[in-house]
Amino acid sequence: MAQELKTAESEADYYQMVTLPIPKDVPLEVGGLTTMPDGRLAASTRQGDIWLIENPYMRNQGVPYFKRFAQGLHEPLGLAYHNRSFYLTQRSELTRIRDTNGDDRADDYEVIYSWPLSGNYHEYSYGPVILPNNDMLITLNLAWIGRGASLSKWHGWMLKVTPDGKMTPVATGMRSPAGFNVLPDGSIFYAENQGDWVGSGRMTHVEVGDFVGNPEGLKWADDPSSPVKLRFSDIPSTGKPMYEVAKTIKGLKLPAIWFPQGILGISTSGILVDTTAGAFGPFTGQMLVGDQGQSKIMRIYLEKVKGQYQGAAFPFREGFQSGILRMVWGEDGSMFVGMTSRGWAATGKDLYGIQRLVWTGKTPFEIKTMQARPDGFELEFTQPIDKVTAGDANSYGITSFNYMYRKEYGSPVIENQPCTIKGIAVADDGLSVRIVVDGLREGYIHELKAEGVRSQNKAPLLHSVGYYTLNNLPEGEKLVLKESQLAKSPHAGHAAMMGSAATTSKTATKTTAAPTAKRVTKQPASWTNGPDQTITIGTKPGLKFDLSQITVKAGSKVKLTFNNNDDMLHNFVITLPGEALSVGEMAIKLGLNGAKMNYIPSTPKVLYHTAQLQPQTSETIYFVAPEKPGEYMYVCTFPGHYMNMQGTFKVVSK
Repeated sequence: MAQELKTAESEADYYQMVTLPIPKDVPLEVGGLTTMPDGRLAASTRQGDIWLIENPYMRNQGVPYFKRFAQGLHEPLGLAYHNRSFYLTQRSELTRIRDTNGDDRADDYEVIYSWPLSGNYHEYSYGPVILPNNDMLITLNLAWIGRGASLSKWHGWMLKVTPDGKMTPVATGMRSPAGFNVLPDGSIFYAENQGDWVGSGRMTHVEVGDFVGNPEGLKWADDPSSPVKLRFSDIPSTGKPMYEVAKTIKGLKLPAIWFPQGILGISTSGILVDTTAGAFGPFTGQMLVGDQGQSKIMRIYLEKVKGQYQGAAFPFREGFQSGILRMVWGEDGSMFVGMTSRGWAATGKDLYGIQRLVWTGKTPFEIKTMQARPDGFELEFTQPIDKVTAGDANSYGITSFNYMYRKEYGSPVIENQPCTIKGIAVADDGLSVRIVVDGLREGYIHELKAEGVRSQNKAPLLHSVGYYTLNNLPEGEKLVLKESQLAKSPHAGHAAMMGSAATTSKTATKTTAAPTAKRVTKQPASWTNGPDQTITIGTKPGLKFDLSQITVKAGSKVKLTFNNNDDMLHNFVITLPGEALSVGEMAIKLGLNGAKMNYIPSTPKVLYHTAQLQPQTSETIYFVAPEKPGEYMYVCTFPGHYMNMQGTFKVVSK
């Protein structure tokens, strides 16, 4: 935790969080957030209200004032203000809400368009995003029945709705499309969460007729209005990378950006484009993507290569008070961030909140852009660099890797291997470097580490890592390096030398590691009379175990079954007393190797554990309880879960 806090404090030097005080009787579980022309902020909540917030900037040492505008809505997870009306998605409809008499109370509710529901709890609805021609985009979540399922028509789709209620399906293949937005050039992007058919979080450019990955929505592709030509039977679950599958499945759209699971979030949410013309810092035109589970924001640099979007994802700001769902620009170029953690626990400890992110005016030393070149990458920096460290191949490490495209939930990192850095060319102005690389692979994510690079003032980068999704290598001339620019020896970079993520692995068919002494899955032969105690523990909503305490006798033989009856990945880990948080923090630092290791760090603080389990599966482990009585702990160490998913493993005297 100390390292995370240190990072957050450094980020705060450049982007400060201002927390809006919320009255205790206002349960502001933000589902939608929008600004109004008069400077007010409006928030829809998961409990079905719309709140108007006056003075959200807290000017003149004032505090915000909250007034309830509407209530009784069905979990609205989006909100827009347009032409003096609010538009929002409820579970089963797109609704227009107005105040016709000027008293700041809703008095006119109009259904614009509605769709069927099965009643499944996972059938969330999002939006709208309003297009320049006043049409609206909405997205519908899949249900969850042990897997994602489109139980009701158009779930798993993006739909376009006109102001008079005419609906046109746009694209399908979506699992949980909570975040989407439109760029100034009209391009539409949506963010996806890890799950079945989704190896890790990702962001995809959506065009009419696209299929973006999860085949459940193809159930409705036979409808005459569908622009999608694929059918469910066309989609194989082979475990190969999505890029390889797309070579044979015409119409399967590749992501423009991958977010490595547990490193750059675990549950992507809102998308925002920096249109502040510099009021928010040096990243105008780039995208910012929120994450609900890890209470953080990532930064995205996009480019088009051979007509297809691709680009790099970077860390940006962490440490928000709750799980980020929505982000909007304020009138001064600051960012309002709306949050909730009910049902979707987050590293931010509060149940809900709104914070305002403000640029301090100081420019952080960052990798501003990362562009693909025919023979490597070109990095642009926000400040002049020290040419000695920036020109040293030992300052960098590059590793390529991928995820499986399959029906199972999520994927470990697969086929990761180091790239060889041949040389570095530093620009004369000291603001960019060209890295010549062997081993680039189209269709793979490339982790760049620049831990050795320093600014002219000898400062390290605020964030020294980026992840470039290389769908296409660009055409053009390759760089001819001078003798002084060549690496002194073929060099795989710092990451490879440290062995952090550069160990080559073949495509796996299972996400679980082999049993160890800390994970024994067969009853020991010496247990001739069986276990002394049999325990079954499961999960319940809100990232919790269904037992808060387990009591065993010291030295007893224990058979423990962990049932993952949730809709996401979990493990069960027993730790030394007071060490659940530290073990969870170590699991996050496993980086690209995390999933392969079941997010179990190699530490004596871990006593016993299960594998990382798929939803609706279970595993039984056998172990002997510690001889020393005490209050040990158990925890799920999947990234983002450890802050909430804990319990006490109490060992009592014999």
